[in-house]
Amino acid sequence: MQNELKQTKKRVFSGTRATGRLHLGNYLGAVKGYIELQNREDLECIYMAVDLHTITTPYDQKTLKQATRDIIMDYLAAGLDPEKSIITVQSLVPEHVYLAYLFSSVVSVAQMSHLPTFKDKVKQHPDNVTMALLNYPVLMAADILLYNTNLVPAGLDQEPHLEIAREIARKFNTRFGTNFPLPKRFETKGTYVPSLTGEGKMSKSVSGSSIELMDDLDTIKKKLAKVPTDGGRGEKVPATGGVANLLKMVELFQGEAKRQEAETAYVNNGLRYGDLKASLAEAIFAELQPIQARRKELEKNPDYVERVITDGARKAREIAKATLTEIMEKVGLSS
Repeated sequence: MQNELKQTKKRVFSGTRATGRLHLGNYLGAVKGYIELQNREDLECIYMAVDLHTITTPYDQKTLKQATRDIIMDYLAAGLDPEKSIITVQSLVPEHVYLAYLFSSVVSVAQMSHLPTFKDKVKQHPDNVTMALLNYPVLMAADILLYNTNLVPAGLDQEPHLEIAREIARKFNTRFGTNFPLPKRFETKGTYVPSLTGEGKMSKSVSGSSIELMDDLDTIKKKLAKVPTDGGRGEKVPATGGVANLLKMVELFQGEAKRQEAETAYVNNGLRYGDLKASLAEAIFAELQPIQARRKELEKNPDYVERVITDGARKAREIAKATLTEIMEKVGLSS
């Protein structure tokens, strides 16, 4: 493809649904990795608030726009730089939807309906099983391939969706003579941040699961206080559950040595969870304070945030329009 011939760097694409504010899991598992990637000279990074994906499950149309802006502001507060990355909102680049429609011509309803992720969403929202939900992976493929993306920072749970993107790329390359790259998933450091509930990882969709980037110290202490624990002493340190998750948080924010100290106390004289949780709350808040300070400055300057979004959309559309024009010619449509 001519558009790809002009591409001198490998591209990275990732997006966040506007279903809630970013939390520690998003920050350590994704955004910190995004920041490392944007500083590499060999990569061109595109990061979006994917509001079109947001509306595939129940949402509040009255708050969607602000929720979308909140994602962008959290990105910027955490350290993403519009001078180094393209940062914008998905719906401002309509080529995503157009390409998704073209891609839908080479995938079957049966294939989409058998995806484990689709089945999970059907169970969560049995009264909201829409065509948009069914086509979620197709739109995700369009998000990625529209920019000839090479690398997608994502967790293992997104691998089925990425395989759909690769399959679509192969079909278009074979049938229409396109030259889409086959995007690869990779994980940045610190991918897994455990849930405060004691089960799974932090999630915006699970109540009581996460600590948000804008939580103050008192809120963090209250949330950590609810992490399920035991008597604080035993012959063996638990490998799963609330205690294990709490110790993982200690490791993430206070270091391996602090975790080992806590584990030694657990199998000897006993571990005082009140003291452990208090010191952990202080460590988490210390890391969040600079982010919160930058976020407050951004809230005072909404015009700057809008310029970032608008400029990012312009840059993204320059790439997207070129790709879509070529694809339309390849598939026999007027452009």
